[in-house]
Parts: sequence; structure tokens; C-alpha cells
Amino acid sequence: MILDIHVHVSANQPAHGNMSGYLLASLPFRFMKWKFGFVGTDADFDGKLEQKLADTIAEASLLHAAVVLAFDAVYTGDGQLDAANTHLYVTNDYVIELCRRHDNMRFGCSVHPYRKDAVAEIARCVQAGAVLLKWLPLVQNFNPADPRCFPVYEALAHYKLPLLSHTGGEKSLPYLNAAAADPALLEPALQRGVTVIAAHCGTKSSPRETDYLPTFTRMALQHEHFYGDTAGLNLPNRWYAWKTLLANPALKAKLLHGSDWPILSLPPVGRLGIQSLGLLRDGNWMRRDVEIKKRLGLDEQYWQRAGSVLRIENET
Repeated sequence: MILDIHVHVSANQPAHGNMSGYLLASLPFRFMKWKFGFVGTDADFDGKLEQKLADTIAEASLLHAAVVLAFDAVYTGDGQLDAANTHLYVTNDYVIELCRRHDNMRFGCSVHPYRKDAVAEIARCVQAGAVLLKWLPLVQNFNPADPRCFPVYEALAHYKLPLLSHTGGEKSLPYLNAAAADPALLEPALQRGVTVIAAHCGTKSSPRETDYLPTFTRMALQHEHFYGDTAGLNLPNRWYAWKTLLANPALKAKLLHGSDWPILSLPPVGRLGIQSLGLLRDGNWMRRDVEIKKRLGLDEQYWQRAGSVLRIENET
């Protein structure tokens, strides 16, 4: 099964979660609405984006399904909900509903490790069909090397549930803990037998940020069960990573496909040249991302690898 393992949805209705006024007013959010042709109030945005996603996957070349990611709220160190610092909250239950309604979607759960019921919630999500756990530590405000995360790692290892954790820079959401972008903080998860996928391969999202691509490279070559996804790498601020990732066959063999939809995908002009013009005409950003990566030379093993790592390669 060929998967896109990194896809987002919104939650602008109370039953689905929450989006802050900051996020609703942000330039990326307003740009997305404009490009997708969404008009009217934001009250019905969730339904519009759900249908857009289902259609986008169905029309995308090569892909069979996409992993839709829940996004847990921010919690304090003592396990209390921190609503004031939560700009995006997409509940596990909402994503479960989406995946039940659409056979081209798979459930990516999200559970903040400081939650008092974290282990129990992971068990519940596994029962509901979760194929991975998603974290964004620098936004959700926790340190993946904190011993409070260790029970979560033990649960993930027990259920053989991979961890997809954001690494590197972030620009779509305000972040609270920049140091948590370091992939090296995921070493305790690997030591406890968790399969770890470093979203964005540790790349920076602006020139002033720390570049963790070298750290990702070292860890990917050192650890058998440490991977990186290619979500967001077709943005100008992350294009630089392709030179490193495609030059080393051993490193290239640790990449999993992800698009970061509905984040825009743009062809790296310096590598694809005139081909970029034709690719830009494709209004299906998920299909465009696939075509860019095919032309960059990512092979059949790349497209099949995510299904194998998530242990759902035999689904049709």
C-alpha cells in the first residue's frame, strides 16, 4: 500500500477540537482558504476541508490512502490542559470519524505525553485503528527526552505503534519550546524499542533556526528503526535537504513519503529546472508533491516503505 503518512485537517467546531483566533487569522490559513476556493464563514470549514481532502487523495496519482493526523492540546508539566497556549487541537475521536467515513484515510492519533491518561488513551486509539502517534513537541511544549515520556514509549513499543515526531523548524504554529526540535531528544524512544519517524528530517524552516539535518542524518544511519518523512521538503526553505538526502543511498533508504497537506508543495527549481513550470500547473497539491518526488528520483522502495513500516502494506 502506498501511503502519504503526514496529512492534516482542521477542527473549527467544538466537537472536533479547536483552532485559535491567531491561527484563523494567520496568512497560511487565509492563503489555503483562498487557493481552495472556500467562501463564507469558518463555521463550516471542517466539512469543506474534509471533502477537499477525500477528493484530493482520490485524484492523487499513485497513492492508495493518507494518514490523517489528530493533534493533541498543550498540557502543563503536571498534566493539566493548557488552553491558553493551545492554537490547534484536533481530537482523536474526530479523526476516527473521518477514517470511518472515508476508506482512503487512516488514523494517526495524537496523545500529549504529560496527560495523566496518556497510556490509556494510546490503548484506546490502538483499538480504534491508529497506525501511528503524532507529536509536535516544540508546539505542544514538552521534551521528548523527559522521563515523563518513558511510559508512553513503553506503550508504543508494546503496541508496535510508530511515533511520528516533528523535528526541525516550524512556522505554521507558534512554538513554546524551540529546543524540542532536536531529533537527538528521541533517543530514549529508540532505546525502548519504538520505531521513530522524524518528520521533516530535522530541517530548518527559516535561516535563523538551528539546522538539525546533520543530527537526523547521523541517527538515521545509526539506528535501524529511525526514519524520516519527506513532509514539507518541497518548500523553498527546506529544499536544501534534497542534496543531502538523495546523495547517500543508505540515507535515501530511510525516507518515508509524507506531503504535509494542506501545506503547499513547490518544485525545487534548482534541481528540476524547466520541469517545474509544468508541475506548478497541477492544482492538486498532494498529486503535485508525488510528481515532484518521482522526478527527483525517489524509487519504488520509497513509495512502498511507509506501508511496511506502519505494517499495513498488504491492505488494498
